[in-house]
Amino acid sequence: MPGVSHYRDDLTGLERAAWPAYLDEHSGLPGPRGNIELAVAVADLGDPELFDELIAGGDEYRTFCGVVGIGPAAADPRVAARMRELSKDGRWRVREAVAMGLQRLGDADLPALERIVLTWVDDPHPLVQRAAAAAVCEPRLLRAPEAAATAVEVCRRATAALAARPADERRDADVRTLRQGLGYCWSVAVAADPGPGLAAFAALRDETDPDVAWIVRENLRKKRLACLLPAS
Repeated sequence: MPGVSHYRDDLTGLERAAWPAYLDEHSGLPGPRGNIELAVAVADLGDPELFDELIAGGDEYRTFCGVVGIGPAAADPRVAARMRELSKDGRWRVREAVAMGLQRLGDADLPALERIVLTWVDDPHPLVQRAAAAAVCEPRLLRAPEAAATAVEVCRRATAALAARPADERRDADVRTLRQGLGYCWSVAVAADPGPGLAAFAALRDETDPDVAWIVRENLRKKRLACLLPAS
């Protein structure tokens, strides 16, 4: 699949009114992988009016592009509130777009992203919690110890919230999605600053909750974490 620069060039050569049809043609859907590179190009070149149009149309791929596009503006509380609602969307690609969009905010203003995820992780909805973890647990954002500590704290709070849920909620699809996300997010957060990260993760390994135990097992399978642990 062509890279982001290719799609930037193509979009630059088109009238703005032609962009939605171009997205439809090059979305990669239906198929196993949507065109992420094109979505990034749209986010790079688009404007708020275009992003609103793409989201309002309801098409899954157009919405994906629009949500990625509005992400860098989420330091504005109104945009953050909109993104929080979109994080609960029933379409997984839209939920991924929320995480990607917030990561783009983090590229430009990491403290703003940290404020958002530390608020979202205390939201009662499991998909909002999942979005917080997925957004901050991105290696390129965790180069400083303070950022890694935020990622670990988000994972810790989300895991504690999951463990506190009654047994009859654990099979809910949204709760399972949160659990699935935590099955890899911990490894990213820990690997970013292994000293304190491993200490926080070690506390999980003493838990008897079955979902927490599953999260631990899944993360231990990730090479980024396994290589930090002593050989057994």
